[in-house]
Amino acid sequence: MRLSGILTVARLEFRLRIRAGRWRWLVASWFVVLLVITVLVRAAAGQQNIAGGEPALGAVMFGVVVLIVLALALLVAPALAAQSVNGDRERGTLATLQVTRLSAGEIAVGKLLASWGTALVFLAATLPLALWCYVEGGLSVLRVAGVYLVTALLLGVVCAFSLALSALLARSTTSGVLAYLTVFALTVGTLITWGLVTAVTQETVRASNQVCDSGGSCTPYGYEATIARTDRTWWLLAPNPFVVLADSAPAGPVRKVRLPGGRVVEEPLSVDILGSMSRGLHEMRIRRVPVTNQYGTSFEVPAGTEGGPVWPTGLAINLLIAGGSVWLATRRLRTPSDRLPRGQRIA
Repeated sequence: MRLSGILTVARLEFRLRIRAGRWRWLVASWFVVLLVITVLVRAAAGQQNIAGGEPALGAVMFGVVVLIVLALALLVAPALAAQSVNGDRERGTLATLQVTRLSAGEIAVGKLLASWGTALVFLAATLPLALWCYVEGGLSVLRVAGVYLVTALLLGVVCAFSLALSALLARSTTSGVLAYLTVFALTVGTLITWGLVTAVTQETVRASNQVCDSGGSCTPYGYEATIARTDRTWWLLAPNPFVVLADSAPAGPVRKVRLPGGRVVEEPLSVDILGSMSRGLHEMRIRRVPVTNQYGTSFEVPAGTEGGPVWPTGLAINLLIAGGSVWLATRRLRTPSDRLPRGQRIA
């Protein structure tokens, strides 16, 4: 596989997209929609009951905006790659590439690079909005860079499996629909699966409580309680792009709190949506233990225990999906082909 061959295919794909002329209007519309959303988020985050009393207005804005950017980008990315191969085959232009000295891997990676690069153009158009959030305060350059890097990788994953579907299926309409269904499975599907599996794998444990009469006399009694074992099912949520993005974000804003003993500690701000999601994901990995006192039994996270991060597992799964997709696309582009789907044209 040669870099020159990959870049040749990528340049051809880019020229086709630029020649259409509509991409400028698409990027401009994308930016205007997100600008309106950011203005609304700024107005809401500036309210006193949300972040008005916190020195982290920019962090609040950035957390909401990047999640919306990812949601919209997941709708755009499949359309950029889901017709890359079968679209060319339907137009009769794929065979022109295949009879050249370009290898199947160079064609596949070049097409992926073109669609991914186009998706990154849409992502780069949101950088002025991130700069606005940074100016508002409570946001570090490291956090902005980390979030954008992970978002770029996630868009590459979506482009990769969309490309594989385009190579595997004869009809561009079918590959486009399946690409969007795959995005749905990674986002909403993982959440539904996690909820259902967690519900059917709950654990029943013994607990105790007490009932007191008006005279102050209390009678203890035992009962059975059902607790969710999220420490067993957290990995089902790991591939979710929103989970990967929120949990991989570098540390957010904190505030200093003085304890009764005079010691000053730092605690994360609850208004930071990315940080709140990350802390919730970490707690999912911890098994809650029964704590019994004079008021009865409660199930709590052990003091001083911190759950591990979820995003390395999720990002690794996504990258494996991307790698397997590129491999499948390469196999489907090899020539000569032993067998073609019914109705698929050769040239």
